[in-house]
Amino acid sequence: MKNYVVIGGSSGIGASLVKLLNDEANVFASFNTNPKENFKNVNYFKYDALNDTLNSDDFPEVIDGLVYCPGSINLKPFHRFKAEHFIDDFKLNVVGATTVIQQLLPKLKVSPSASIVLFSTIAVQQGFVFHSQVSASKGAIEGLTRALSAEFSPTIRVNAIAPSLTNTPLASRMLNTEDKINKQSELNPLKKVGEAKDIAQMAQFLLSDKSSWITGQIMHLDGGFSVIKK
Repeated sequence: MKNYVVIGGSSGIGASLVKLLNDEANVFASFNTNPKENFKNVNYFKYDALNDTLNSDDFPEVIDGLVYCPGSINLKPFHRFKAEHFIDDFKLNVVGATTVIQQLLPKLKVSPSASIVLFSTIAVQQGFVFHSQVSASKGAIEGLTRALSAEFSPTIRVNAIAPSLTNTPLASRMLNTEDKINKQSELNPLKKVGEAKDIAQMAQFLLSDKSSWITGQIMHLDGGFSVIKK
């Protein structure tokens, strides 16, 4: 079986992905404040993306896939942000992902078909009010995805997923009532809000050999929101 590492594997999209991968791979999933679940092929380890470093000795010699899930959704008017707010988001989203990739890169290079999956947001390509902070850090993730896909080819593929608002704990304050969910659903061409499993299934695909000719791409999983106007 392949060996996959999922950073942020105990909540939201990461937890859904770990559940999908459990039957097909050995999974090494990090948790921080959220409880870990009990799966036969999942090895959980404590990890804080802002403060901890990985010990490469804790992982197998070959890593076939790495997914970096941590993120944040901090929404408020631009004039209320301070420089340190942008820096904090950049540390979590970009520096956190970069650090993990650097630490596990030697083991990814050993795999004959390694894949890295990162996460962006629809807000990078669409202008939304109050989204300056998240758009800035996730925009950097999209640039990092394209740069690393070039640098790591042909041995390691690198792609990112850019969802619209998805029903996860991270987005709970925007989807914590039926009325909010219905309003968000009406804005979407498919008239529904995406679920964690919808995004996790794309991550699973990008890790697999079924996506062996895909790299450097930003996959827009948004119910058509970014391209369809009604």
